[in-house]
Amino acid sequence: MKRLLKHKLAALLVVALNSIVTVHAADLTAGAEEALKRFKRADPGLDKFFKEAAGYAILPSVGEGGLIIGGQHGDGLLYEKNKAVGKVTMTEVSVGAQVGGGSFSEVIFFETPAALGDFKKSKWEMSAKAKANVAASGVAANAKYEQGVAVFTLPKSGAMVSAAIGGQKFKYEPLN
Repeated sequence: MKRLLKHKLAALLVVALNSIVTVHAADLTAGAEEALKRFKRADPGLDKFFKEAAGYAILPSVGEGGLIIGGQHGDGLLYEKNKAVGKVTMTEVSVGAQVGGGSFSEVIFFETPAALGDFKKSKWEMSAKAKANVAASGVAANAKYEQGVAVFTLPKSGAMVSAAIGGQKFKYEPLN
């Protein structure tokens, strides 16, 4: 019974986060462009990743919140050769010691066409063990790809303290 209650609470949290951060296509494009500028200002070393990656997904605003059961949700765009080719939706449900809420931007670089292709198969998961780098001046110089991806985040607002277990799940839809 407790497990069922936890799953229902987690689902409710994801629905609530989804309603907060869902954006329209035009807003998504503008948000992605603004997030791209913010990432480059925060760490000019990211230019190397943007130029050399086979592609990248940028989520301009990911909402997160939790109290024991937590969640994250955000929409973004997938770029190939600096052209938007699809919409990306990220969701995470986690359980563990966590409290708070906030928002952040996230960019995921794909090192090879194979890594990008795996992502485009939809329903892609990033392990809870994957390490995200907080974008700050000089961080990109030492960042490396792990299993074909490199992840950077940039806080926007709020405060979230977490020692939780969960993994980000992504859905990809090609643009028409």
